[in-house]
Amino acid sequence: MKLSQVMTDVPEVTGILDEIEITHLAYDSRQVTAGSLFFALRGVLMDGHDFVADAVARGAVAVVVEQPVELPDSIVQVVVPDSRYAMARAATTFYGYPTNKMLVVGVTGTNGKTTMTYLLESILKQAGYAPAVIGTISNRMGDDGVEAEHTTPESLDLQRILAQFHSQGADALVIEVSSHALMQSRVVGLHFDVAVFTNLTPEHLDYHHNMESYFAAKTRLFKEPHLYGEFPAVINSDDPYGAKLVRELNEPLSVGMHRGADVRVSDVEQTLQGTTATIETPAGVVTIHSPLIGVFNLENLLCAVGAGVALKLPIEVIEQGLASANRVPGRLERVENDLGALIVVDYAHTGDALAKALEAVAALKPQRIITIFGCGGDRDKLKRPAMGEVAGRYSHLSIVTSDNPRTEKPAQIIDDICVGIDRICSRLELDADFDRSGKGYVVIEDRHEAIVYAVNQLRAGDLLMIAGKGHEDYQVVGTQKIHFDDREQVKMALQQRKQRETTS
Repeated sequence: MKLSQVMTDVPEVTGILDEIEITHLAYDSRQVTAGSLFFALRGVLMDGHDFVADAVARGAVAVVVEQPVELPDSIVQVVVPDSRYAMARAATTFYGYPTNKMLVVGVTGTNGKTTMTYLLESILKQAGYAPAVIGTISNRMGDDGVEAEHTTPESLDLQRILAQFHSQGADALVIEVSSHALMQSRVVGLHFDVAVFTNLTPEHLDYHHNMESYFAAKTRLFKEPHLYGEFPAVINSDDPYGAKLVRELNEPLSVGMHRGADVRVSDVEQTLQGTTATIETPAGVVTIHSPLIGVFNLENLLCAVGAGVALKLPIEVIEQGLASANRVPGRLERVENDLGALIVVDYAHTGDALAKALEAVAALKPQRIITIFGCGGDRDKLKRPAMGEVAGRYSHLSIVTSDNPRTEKPAQIIDDICVGIDRICSRLELDADFDRSGKGYVVIEDRHEAIVYAVNQLRAGDLLMIAGKGHEDYQVVGTQKIHFDDREQVKMALQQRKQRETTS
């Protein structure tokens, strides 16, 4: 494709768009090949302008920059106000506007996005679509997919992936839209048919600084129709920020437990087997039978019903889609055992998400709740004491351990957590009888050892919640990814306990 064609939809271009042939797009100089157009992106830690020379040395024939750089005369230099926005527009053109041929449903919010994509994928399949999914766990179509590196990929990667999915027959897309994606123009080029707002709780404040900025970032999806199109908005109005957004938008479809919501619950029953509910909607009554448990999952189910109604899908399609939805990996995912205990692995890694997960399992009235959790390194430090408080409040025994420490010292992260949990309960020795000691917590830095310790404490009727990593099958220690899957670790610990009890 000619450079002038690639840049057709990019505004405010300075420079002569030579009729040079572009065969490849890249924003990482290491991915450049002969004939590439290289985009110099400014990041938090690095500036792509510093790698322009490397890109040219590797074969780039043109570069997109925000300020002129010194280059050989043979290299075409295109200057734009915003390289990320330019890349999104150029990538959409280069890959043939793939979502123009798809039904597109976006989901944004702090918690619930991944569960929502599984629910919506199932509903769309029931409606006869062949949906692709872009999200935290994977980018997939049907049984084919790859592990996701980001909740929402960079625009160039996103458009390439979508073009591939479309060529494989995808005629619908369900996509998690992160606040970073909206701030960094990653979903520019997508025109949505429906978008869902699940909730907003403290997260990514190291990036957004405060909740109002975070809210402003999330709601750009609903307030910039010149970028994302005019579409029905489905908003969880039980959430305070959702209620605020309802007031700010023109005729959104509100969902919630309260009587004033457009999509609302009239009857609900939740058991260990799942959720049964009757939902009133403007299109009629929807009856839900779902294996998902907890109030927060009821909110997710309501949002999914709302999206189905907004898409004008038949009631029976929505019902059957929700009933047949697969369990979501790492979201209250159960690990089978012979102890008579309930063991679940969950992705909850904020105070609010952990509270909702523990509320959901507490409603099942277990004998005791044991919670293993940690916090990620190089991320928002304010949530560490908050998660400590939540775990201490809901759990009979909390086990504070390592998560993904990244470049921070695990012991320092744990100390930050303990500031919060110390407000609720006392630290115990590892050999303490915590039934007699009452509510308390222990610290076991090694996550494997923490899981072994917890499994050895379990009795029939107990509940073990292992929070923070969910579907992840790795730990990030320093800059290295090391294989580590909470589900595998639990199974090993259960096997070790069984062998020990058999031989003793």
